[in-house]
Amino acid sequence: MVFIVIGAIVGLAFRGFAGLILGGLAGAVVSYFVLRERLRRVRQQFIETTFAVMGALCKADGVVTRDEIQVVEQIFALLRLGSEQQEVAKAAFNRGKSPGFELDATVVVFAGVAPPGSILFQLFLQLQLMAVAADGQVHPAEQAMLLRVARALGLGERDLAQLEALLRASARPAAAPDGVSSQQRLADAYAVLGVTANASEDEIKSAYRKMISENHPDKVASKGLPESMRAVAEARAREINAAYELIRKTRNS
Repeated sequence: MVFIVIGAIVGLAFRGFAGLILGGLAGAVVSYFVLRERLRRVRQQFIETTFAVMGALCKADGVVTRDEIQVVEQIFALLRLGSEQQEVAKAAFNRGKSPGFELDATVVVFAGVAPPGSILFQLFLQLQLMAVAADGQVHPAEQAMLLRVARALGLGERDLAQLEALLRASARPAAAPDGVSSQQRLADAYAVLGVTANASEDEIKSAYRKMISENHPDKVASKGLPESMRAVAEARAREINAAYELIRKTRNS
């Protein structure tokens, strides 16, 4: 928009009304290429930072397990990385797990690509959780580092708890048995929406609408994420809907 305005003003000054139109069009072309380049850089930085931080997190408990490596490779497929991108991701992962990796500096740079609390950062953390939870547990050292990364991105414990609940929900069979599992599913449903079991109907509805709006798959590309991340966003939206429906069903029964 800035380039369009500048182009129009310059064109008006030198060529009158015709210059205004031509300058505005020229500004629009410049804006398009600037935006395209910015999104390309965001995508590149997203991939490199994702796997560098993932390497650090997987090594936080002292060892990178085979299960974690397998999930990292699954994330390659999830993001539909080409052979060159996979080599970049592998190099970033190895850099992240090396002793001299500067975690805080890397995250600070990444934090500058979007506003605090952005869906970009939430999807980023979701991928990190998928990797470190691959062996069936999140080690205290991994949990501490996850929270450290989350805070650097403008997120906190509540956001991390939401992501963990989403991960549990997505991994859980749809037809879970009653009893303790049902109670856990309901507790996770509240956690997914970021509310407590004591929340009012209006609070729950408001939290649900806010999360669905923020996690709408159509917003993925506009934030600079790879188009392949749409599948992750769609899965998140399904779990948010399922959580809301479970809470409604439980309260109305």
